[in-house]
Amino acid sequence: MTISNHLEELDGLPAFDFPDAADETRAELPAAGSVAWRIGVDAYEAEEEWESAFARFVEAVDTTEVRALIVGSWSDAYETAPTGIVAALVAAGDRFPALRALFVGDITFEECEISWIIQTAMAPLINGLPQLRSFGVRGGQSLDMAGIKHAGLRSLTVETGGLDAGVVRDIGAAELPALEHLDIWLGVSWYGANAGVADLDPFLTGARLPALKSLALRNSEIQDEIAAAVAGAPVVARLESLDLSMGTLGDEGAEALLAGQPLTHLKSLDLHHHFLSEPVRERIRAALEPAGVVVDLSDCESTREDDSRYTAVAE
Repeated sequence: MTISNHLEELDGLPAFDFPDAADETRAELPAAGSVAWRIGVDAYEAEEEWESAFARFVEAVDTTEVRALIVGSWSDAYETAPTGIVAALVAAGDRFPALRALFVGDITFEECEISWIIQTAMAPLINGLPQLRSFGVRGGQSLDMAGIKHAGLRSLTVETGGLDAGVVRDIGAAELPALEHLDIWLGVSWYGANAGVADLDPFLTGARLPALKSLALRNSEIQDEIAAAVAGAPVVARLESLDLSMGTLGDEGAEALLAGQPLTHLKSLDLHHHFLSEPVRERIRAALEPAGVVVDLSDCESTREDDSRYTAVAE
């Protein structure tokens, strides 16, 4: 699977593409607070830089009412970091008092493969927008999550095809006392993923995340090991939803989950895109569905001829 489509919504608001310079004068714009505004430019040989498009947006829309922003493609994202984009957003932060949700890198595979997207330091952006409640970023190359400190952030999503262990540890060291939802796509070693279960310990203990209710550790080639660690993780007892989807989960990992602590208190367990046998799938359903847990076991995959498995998103 690749990232084929742009985000359709953010924070419950439908996505709307801010028009390019040629269309802006004749475009009818929606109310500022009614949509998630996506600002992007051509992925290759763009005639306008992203920062210029953002400057037009700031002048065209009542920014005091904007609730959600989506950073779409910038020119040549496979070789250009969005450092200027981050600086522009931080500089304009006081003009967006109602901004609650921000996603950086809503880029499809036709614009730039997820593992080729160059990213940058996100702490200046997250820390510089204290009104934020939800933040997401796509692309792990050169991603820097060190030094994040935010008293009000409730949702953090990091989508990659390969995430460096140092970045994982930096996320674990972040000061996010209000965080309720954490979603990390760990990826595969071919594209830079080198985190082990020990690097996930801050999430599994939950000690630094007192408000966490929803945990997703997914799209990983070590999904069995993660499942085994989750089976005894202290944080699970207070979760409402657990997501181990999109990875290489097989019978070994699922059996570890079944043998571990009870999961019947969960509202949902997402295991879609997996490599589970039918008997193990039935055991999971029998253990959890009578208790009211919504279990997603869709997208049952088959191993390759060499018995290898694959994540849902890599390149």
